[in-house]
Amino acid sequence: MPRYWLLKSEPFKYGWDDLIAEGEGTWDGVRNYRARNNLAAMKVGDQAFFYHSREGLEIVGICQVSLTGIADPTDSTGKWAAVKVKPLIRLPRPVTLAQIKAEPRLSQCELIRLGRLSVAELRPEEWATICEMAGL
Repeated sequence: MPRYWLLKSEPFKYGWDDLIAEGEGTWDGVRNYRARNNLAAMKVGDQAFFYHSREGLEIVGICQVSLTGIADPTDSTGKWAAVKVKPLIRLPRPVTLAQIKAEPRLSQCELIRLGRLSVAELRPEEWATICEMAGL
């Protein structure tokens, strides 16, 4: 059964348009143990929302995990994980953090409970709620 994730990135460092231009990007640079464990739990075919943090504060697209179990190329210690992702679709309507916080069905999602987490897992019902909010 596929799992669902949310990946945060600052758009001025690496945004949705960068992923589109590359066609496949490496999700690296994560230095939080919980986020690292989430990266390590990902499987090829899992889907993830692409969230713009700091600027925009909104989910803008959906990507798919295309390669797992790779070492983070930005880490010389070998302790940190990375995955590769490919873009699937730009959301018809971006879903803002304010909208997510206002939706009672999302009150327990990791994005809200662990707001600083850069790689968060979403339960299937949370994924479906956000897709609904995005017009999918």
